[in-house]
Amino acid sequence: MAHKISQSSVDIAVHCAYECEHCADECLGSMPECARLCIDCAQMCWTSAAYMSRSSRFIPQIVRSCIEICEACASECEKHTDSPHCQKCAQACRQAAEEYRKIATVAGAA
Repeated sequence: MAHKISQSSVDIAVHCAYECEHCADECLGSMPECARLCIDCAQMCWTSAAYMSRSSRFIPQIVRSCIEICEACASECEKHTDSPHCQKCAQACRQAAEEYRKIATVAGAA
């Protein structure tokens, strides 16, 4: 069964992926764990945006993974209060995780 997803949900996923990519680039070398989590999160958010764009039947499985990864990335980035890029990334991750929770509830994956 396919799940119809709104454009705003796709936009939130893409925004999170973008912020994570930027944060990972800034953290390379100085904060490797943060960079790794951001890369993981970006990859999953790009993937979720693609699945949502084509209304894949696998959206419930994807968003469950995305919630966990976004939360982990946000938690790591929030530790770096002196890094504006980390704070922007954490905010985007929290927003994406919340959107993924809504999708999971509607799709019956919660």
